[in-house]
Amino acid sequence: MTLQGTKGNVRIAMVELQVLNALDVAKTQWYHFTAIIIAGMGFFTDAYDLFSISIVTKLLGRIYYYDANPDRPGVLPPNVSAAVNGVALSGTFAGQLFFGWLGDKMGRKKVYGLTLMLMFVCSMASGLSFGRTPKGAMAVLCFFRFWLGFGIGGDYPLSATIMSEYANKKTRGAFIAAVFAMQGLGILASGIVAIIVSAAFRNQYWAPAYEVDPVASTVPQADYVWRIILMFGAAPAALTYYWRMQMPETARYTALVARDAKQAAMDMSRVLHVEFENEQDKLDVMAVERSLNYGLFSREFAKRHGLHLLGTTSTWFFLDVAFYSQNLFQKDIFSDIGWIPADKTMNAVEEVYRIARAQTLITLCSTVPGYWFAIAFIDIIGRFTIQLMGFLFMTGFMFALAIPYYSWHQPTHRISFVVMYAFTFFFANFGPNTTTFVIPAEIFPARLRSTCHGISAAAGKAGAMIGAFGFLYAAQSKDPAHVDPGYRPGIGVRNALIVLGVSNALGFLFTFLLPESKGKSLEEITGEAEPAGQQDCDPESGYTGSEPVQTEPL
Repeated sequence: MTLQGTKGNVRIAMVELQVLNALDVAKTQWYHFTAIIIAGMGFFTDAYDLFSISIVTKLLGRIYYYDANPDRPGVLPPNVSAAVNGVALSGTFAGQLFFGWLGDKMGRKKVYGLTLMLMFVCSMASGLSFGRTPKGAMAVLCFFRFWLGFGIGGDYPLSATIMSEYANKKTRGAFIAAVFAMQGLGILASGIVAIIVSAAFRNQYWAPAYEVDPVASTVPQADYVWRIILMFGAAPAALTYYWRMQMPETARYTALVARDAKQAAMDMSRVLHVEFENEQDKLDVMAVERSLNYGLFSREFAKRHGLHLLGTTSTWFFLDVAFYSQNLFQKDIFSDIGWIPADKTMNAVEEVYRIARAQTLITLCSTVPGYWFAIAFIDIIGRFTIQLMGFLFMTGFMFALAIPYYSWHQPTHRISFVVMYAFTFFFANFGPNTTTFVIPAEIFPARLRSTCHGISAAAGKAGAMIGAFGFLYAAQSKDPAHVDPGYRPGIGVRNALIVLGVSNALGFLFTFLLPESKGKSLEEITGEAEPAGQQDCDPESGYTGSEPVQTEPL
């Protein structure tokens, strides 16, 4: 590589470090799969914890808010329901911002174990939430679910960044998507665990339907059901903690951010089983290039990546408004079309079983396949195309559900409704739900990668909170006679689905702000490997710019 200068200026072509190039061109090896499992188990836990709460929400209402109404079991008051369903999202929002920033300041590995430990402790504590009054018990549950979400939030930027920095450029998208696909398995596991636990309690402790005997329909042992379901989320976190602590820091962070070429070479020699030379001299040459040291709030960042950050934040926001509304409240939609029987015709544990079975069927038939289709095709047709396609189909299916919504209530149309509803999940996961996670881990420079991914993910969780809290109220019937206790009339499920369709359409439009990152090294995408522009020479280097300087060839 040649350094050329004129009149005190120096043009520097970025040095290609041997250790980073080795990662880019490495064949798929066992360490790739190990990294996927270790990072992915965090997402398994994330999804399990975030989505298991929707299965037990109605059970909590029956247990803690029984009101002797002969026509309807007890339900959580609106403010309590919103808090129980949404407080973990609030914690996730905060955790994404905090741990995303911390991952760039302290390193990915140093804070990676902390997030998993936080998830383990708070998963266990959520199932041990007690109080003298219903409000007290729910307050304790919400407290621990907030900190559970805080740990979950940290896993988003750290897992994505670690996997992107370990992967080769040919299959990087599939590896990052595979980490995120563990979310689908986590959702599936939450349903399966709920089915097993509720079926066991249903068979062991028989109870009549609510309409037959309101009090006896909720057996005392039902209080154990929701606790066991929530606490099971701690298991995968505990199983992977040791292996997560054994992962070395990524070479890209060590070399490009910490600027320790010797340590980067040592770490990757252990991973790739190849010896690397100490390339500290090359890093010192790279340090001359000041234009690559811009901060998050600099003009240079706004010029290079401002529109990219707007694209990642906005698309993730619009996606999660729709995605979390569908996931957290699909039980209400299934009840509305008659796929789940009226709550008064079931006892408390039977209702958990029916809700879990419906969620598991949707997850198995649409959510999980969508993730694995994304893994298979993301490095073939690209992130940009998959995201556009996903938003387009989600918009179409959402409007197809919403516009003729009342006709779906007819018994002959209910299966068709479920199929259409399942397709919205399929194209969410074979689409923007996967790509919004992948893209921010690739298109920002190493020293800001975790921060920008955290900001993008936090924007998504802001959308999720709007979806989670807003859908509770918006989906209420326009007819006051059919509104759930404690709620005011809303715009109805049909109009709420139309709003979600509009949100998907906006996500489609904002996708055009994003670049395609398929098949490129991270340094190519971010500009860290491009020939730099004219820069003033560092006076301490002793180079005046009057003569070319020749360095060792790469």
